[in-house]
Amino acid sequence: MTDRTKPPFRADHVGSILRSAPLKEAREKYEKGESSAGDLKAVEDTEIVKIIARQEELGLKLATDGEYRRSWWHFDFYGMLDGVEIYELDHGIQFQGIQTKPRSIRIVGKIGFSNHPMLEHFRFLKAHTKVMPKMTIPSPSVLHFRLEPGAVSKDFYPHRDAIFDDLGAAYQKAVRAFYDAGCRYLQFDDTAWAYLCSDVELKKARDRGLDVDHLQETYARTINKALEAKPADMTITTHVCRGNFRSTWISSGGYEPVAQNLLANCNYDGYFLEYDTERAGGFEPLRFLPKGDKIVVLGLLTTKVGTLENKADIKRRIEEASKYVALDQLALSPQCGFASTDEGNILAESEQWAKLRMVVEIAEEVWG
Repeated sequence: MTDRTKPPFRADHVGSILRSAPLKEAREKYEKGESSAGDLKAVEDTEIVKIIARQEELGLKLATDGEYRRSWWHFDFYGMLDGVEIYELDHGIQFQGIQTKPRSIRIVGKIGFSNHPMLEHFRFLKAHTKVMPKMTIPSPSVLHFRLEPGAVSKDFYPHRDAIFDDLGAAYQKAVRAFYDAGCRYLQFDDTAWAYLCSDVELKKARDRGLDVDHLQETYARTINKALEAKPADMTITTHVCRGNFRSTWISSGGYEPVAQNLLANCNYDGYFLEYDTERAGGFEPLRFLPKGDKIVVLGLLTTKVGTLENKADIKRRIEEASKYVALDQLALSPQCGFASTDEGNILAESEQWAKLRMVVEIAEEVWG
C-alpha cells in the first residue's frame, strides 16, 4: 500500500476544530454589542492562523479553518445563499437529552449562489497554509431535510419538493466559485443520509410531511447535478454525520438502507463515514463501494470524548473493513468534527490534537 498524494488523504479529518478561548471571548463581546465586526474578524484571523499551523505541525496533508467564522456547521452557509434566511423557531433540533438553539432556515426567494462570504473565508485559508486547504460546506440534501412545514414561500415555490432544480443549480455555481477561488478539496457535510438509516428519524421526517420513500433517489439526483460542475482536478467528498452537538448524537442504525444509493449512485470522490460506536453497525455495507478510485475514510476515533483510543484496536478495525473494501480504497479520520457549533464537544484542546496526531501515526503505520 502507498500513501496518497491527493485528497482524501490516508490521515484526514472532517473539518471543525474546538473554538479557542480568545475566539469565544471575542464572539461573546461581539454578540453583546461590545465590539465591531472588524474586531471579531481580527481575532478570527489570528486564531485561524494558529490552528492551521497546528494541523501542519501534526503532519496532516490538509488544513481547514476549523469553521472558526461560523456558529453552526450548516445554517451560516445556508443563510448566506440567495433566497434563504435564518429564523427563530419555538424549538431547537432534538439531540439525546438536549436541544440546540431554536433556529432554522426558510425559503423567502429563488434559491441561488452569488457573492457568498464563505468564498473569502476559503481564500484566507488558502493564503495561510502550505498544505492542501480543505473547505467544508453543508450538503444540498440537508437544506431540504431541515425545512419545517410552511418554511417555503409559495410566492416562489408551490411546495418543499419544488426547490430541487434551483438547489442543484445553486450548488453547481458554488462548486465553480470555490474552484475559481483555488479550492481543490471541497466537502459536503450531510446528516440526511444518516437519518435515513434510522427508523426513529424516518418517522419524524414522515411526520413533517417528507416523502421519505423517495428521498434517497431525489437527494442522489440533486447531489449529482451539483457535482456535474466539478472539474477533473477537484475532489469533492461527503461526511455522513449522525448528529454532533456538545458530545451528543441523534441517529442510530447501520448504513445498509442507504449504502447502494450513497456509495454507488452518488458521484462523490470519497465518503467520511462514522464508525466510532455500535450505533453505526458493521462494515458490510461498504461492499457497495465500486472498485476503483473512490475512497472511504473510516471515522474510527470518536470526537465526543477525550479518551484516546488504543492503536491496536483501530488497526484491527481497519483490517475488518478491508474484508469489504480494498485497503487501498480506505483512509482514517476522527468520526466527526470537534465543534459542529460554537459550543463544541466536551473534550480538551490537548485531547483533540492528540486524536489528530494518532490518526497521522496510525495512517503512516498502516499505509506507509
